Amino acid sequence: MPAKILSRKDEIAAGFIAHAENHIAELLNGTAKKRFIATDFGNLMFIHPRHLTNTLKITINTSVCEYMENRLVAEAQALLRDTSLSVADIAQRFMYDDPTNFIKFFKGMTGITPLQYRKSIQ
Repeated sequence: MPAKILSRKDEIAAGFIAHAENHIAELLNGTAKKRFIATDFGNLMFIHPRHLTNTLKITINTSVCEYMENRLVAEAQALLRDTSLSVADIAQRFMYDDPTNFIKFFKGMTGITPLQYRKSIQ
């Protein structure tokens, strides 16, 4: 018998985080075919996307979208800090067809552009 039995809400949250982290790894290594949204995660977990989002709001106080956006920004910051990849290459890893959309996303989340971030940490 397991030491701790998770409630269904905790089980859903843990499952989502596992799938999300796996998807981020796929994005980073270039094997992902697209960037997942709530519907994709819901399908993987065999639950409705709305139920997934509502459950995450209760258990980890964030939505699927917020979680993925925060993780993408964190990974983008790590790539900008630790590699010499261009902003366009980083955008492509995160499935942005147009680098300007990635720049807008990054600036909207952090308040500065990816290049400004890279310059600020050097």
